[in-house]
Amino acid sequence: MTDYSELLFKIKSLCFQTENKISILANVSAVLFEMEDVSWAGFYMLEGDKLLLGPFQGRVACIEIEIGSGVCGSSFKEQKTLIVPDVHAFDGHIACDSRSNSEIVVPIMKDGSPIGVIDIDSTSFDRFSEVEKDFLENVSILIADKF
Repeated sequence: MTDYSELLFKIKSLCFQTENKISILANVSAVLFEMEDVSWAGFYMLEGDKLLLGPFQGRVACIEIEIGSGVCGSSFKEQKTLIVPDVHAFDGHIACDSRSNSEIVVPIMKDGSPIGVIDIDSTSFDRFSEVEKDFLENVSILIADKF
């Protein structure tokens, strides 16, 4: 079982080690990848009118996502966390990795506007719950403070 308080402590300490955004996102994605039963962990950040792939851990990923498309684009547009127990049932799901079966996406909000998302995938169905939602929303706040 994942100890989320320990992971949050690691992430807080990483955020104080540097002001470099890429370094922070890279190390945070490595910590998030330590979560149990996770096949992909990373970031998509706003660049112009699209979400572009940021630092991540896992298999090769989609480079660009339209705002409002897939789970990431929908979470960003709606400015809310989306927990998807079965990505194959999500209308418009973007299958970057065909092994993925469930997903959680959390918007990163800065001054009331989204600047990116945290994206976590699992090969298991129904992997994510309110526990992960609470943890990742706290991570999102820490990340936003660095932008």
